[in-house]
Amino acid sequence: MNQIYVHGLGQTPDSWAKTISHMQTDVHSVCLDLPELIRGKQATYQNLYAAFSDACNKYDKSVNLCGLSLGGVLALNYAIDYPKKVNSLVLIATPYKMPRHLLQFQNMLFRFMPNSMFQQTGFCKREFLQLCKTMMHLDFSDSLPQISCPVLAICGEKDTANKKASVNLTNILANAEFSELKGVGHEVNTEAPEQLAAVLCRFYEIHTQR
Repeated sequence: MNQIYVHGLGQTPDSWAKTISHMQTDVHSVCLDLPELIRGKQATYQNLYAAFSDACNKYDKSVNLCGLSLGGVLALNYAIDYPKKVNSLVLIATPYKMPRHLLQFQNMLFRFMPNSMFQQTGFCKREFLQLCKTMMHLDFSDSLPQISCPVLAICGEKDTANKKASVNLTNILANAEFSELKGVGHEVNTEAPEQLAAVLCRFYEIHTQR
């Protein structure tokens, strides 16, 4: 059984390194590189999701998906479209309906940042802005009932922008639970990797098929 970790926008695959090291598991872990998935293509959500789906579909067996923020949105989208391919789903700080006004405000701030601020993300400034713009109208509200696998929604205590959506998922989905990480903000995989690893281990012990 493969566990696929999907980083957030502005992160890299290495953002999962400390979390995975604390898990001490023999399960095969894959950390996808989102910018690399669409290298040479336009940086739109549609292109990124198509490439992400192709990456997940190459596995013969079902997968365990764990995504943060943008990574969670991609994982959620995939679980809706390919319910039989997903054994379990971990959504960290993941909205199921994009907060359009917040994204517009963030994009406005991004426009004033120097290009150098985006280099470490794997996306240039133009690609970063374009990707955010193409996500603004995403809304999976009506499709959530199509998800049948076990779901763990996680949110940092200080991440007030995403906590409501994370809690709501547990009320909408039949097989979902919520876990709040105390004293943590948005990027729980880098802020509290040991705490996150403990929560993931408990979830995977129950729901991972070998």
